Amino acid sequence: MSETRWTPISGAVLPRYAGVPSFMRLPQIAPDDPRADEVEIGLIGMPWDGATSNRPGARHGPRGLRDASTMIREMNRATGQVPFSAARCADMGDVAMSPVNQDEALSAAEATIAAMLSRQIRPVMVGGDHLCTLTVLRALRRARGAAFGLILLDSHTDLYPPYFGGKTLTHGNPFRQAIEEGCIDPHRTFMAGMRGTAYNTSDFDYGRDKGVHILPIETCMARGWSSVMEEARAVVGSDPVYVSFDIDFVDPAYAPGTGTPEVGGPTSFEALQCVRALRGLDIIGSDLVEVSPPFDPSGTTSWLGASILFELICAMQS
Repeated sequence: MSETRWTPISGAVLPRYAGVPSFMRLPQIAPDDPRADEVEIGLIGMPWDGATSNRPGARHGPRGLRDASTMIREMNRATGQVPFSAARCADMGDVAMSPVNQDEALSAAEATIAAMLSRQIRPVMVGGDHLCTLTVLRALRRARGAAFGLILLDSHTDLYPPYFGGKTLTHGNPFRQAIEEGCIDPHRTFMAGMRGTAYNTSDFDYGRDKGVHILPIETCMARGWSSVMEEARAVVGSDPVYVSFDIDFVDPAYAPGTGTPEVGGPTSFEALQCVRALRGLDIIGSDLVEVSPPFDPSGTTSWLGASILFELICAMQS
């Protein structure tokens, strides 16, 4: 067996438009590959949007992000980090999620994350709609045996109950469900960027009743993102935390390729700064969700999403 090359293939060796795309041109290693024992951070695609309530398309997110991420280079100029030299990272493929059966899709995703965790691989999940995140939170809760903190950068709380009075979950429910199942500690849960019209205040009411720290966009803009992220760090403290980034956190002027865009959000630069502010936390996993390439033929949203993924990998390292 040839030695695994853990650093991305340089564009000076193979043009970035050539070859089979992987996340950031990293080696492709399946969770059941013997080499997976060497992986420290694994990017895993969840090409599924079966819980989308209005505009589907995020199922194409992982493929679009792989292609866009071939433009990522090795060094983070802002932080000086060279993340792929500091940790062994790999593209661990896509979960085979049923497009017609939600229970089967979520079970397959949770099993894949559980397999990664059994090998001590920290997951970076690439969605897919936001319900995909619940599978990661469930697997982490089972593996760790205790709830953990959460930082959510999003334009929605995703704390609503299931729609139409039923029990079927949607991308508007993952964090409410995660609280109910004891996956995340609501008192160590921080959400920022919430905005847009609403059906009612039930999501905010539920979250605040449980102890969730929620900062709507008006507060964020008035205080500034540096102050917001300082509060995020204070809320989650030094204990384990999961980071979830919904691309609709960013203003649609910069990221139009998403299913539920909300105007009046941060710029792409501010979004990068928010993720960089997480460095040094005990991040046990992260995700980037809701990129929907069909809504942005220019590819701008996918490129921003790939850049956010790179920053998340950097933030997960000291």
